[in-house]
Amino acid sequence: MNSVRIVGGEFRRRVLRFPDSEGLRPTPDRVRETLFNWLGQELDGWHCLDLFAGSGALGFEAASRGAARVVMLEKTPRVLAALHENHELLHKPAAVEIRRGDALQYLASAPAKFDLIFLDPPYHKGWLPRLEPLLAGVMNEDGALYVEAEHEIETLGAWHTVRHGKAGEVHFHLLRRPTD
Repeated sequence: MNSVRIVGGEFRRRVLRFPDSEGLRPTPDRVRETLFNWLGQELDGWHCLDLFAGSGALGFEAASRGAARVVMLEKTPRVLAALHENHELLHKPAAVEIRRGDALQYLASAPAKFDLIFLDPPYHKGWLPRLEPLLAGVMNEDGALYVEAEHEIETLGAWHTVRHGKAGEVHFHLLRRPTD
């Protein structure tokens, strides 16, 4: 089993374990620290969606930092099982909802809106252009997107990159819609 630690908030220093799985690249500690510095350290009351949850590092980190709701979506059964085990390890935080499903289907039928969506899909599979048309339907007007990709992104539909970094081969971005 692989592992990653939560870097801040209530579950700080807790270790999450997850299996090897094709395309699974947990967001490194340093990148998560940077992201939460960009967002502000606390996400009190935020509703977050971790669309390709994988290791759960982003979603559990958001819950650790006070998010009111974190929906973690994962399709791969072994990885999903590890998410449930990590949820147990953290004493089942009520804010976390783990679901098995397909990202496109979830976005097309999501009953709620989110303040922050984490997008870290498998690389070289064309996910971002397929997801983009569905994002507005599940995003609050002033919401933010966090995107990891194999290349730099300036825009994703109506969202524009406001912060960007690179760690190894991973480009990470914070995107927002322009305000009038």
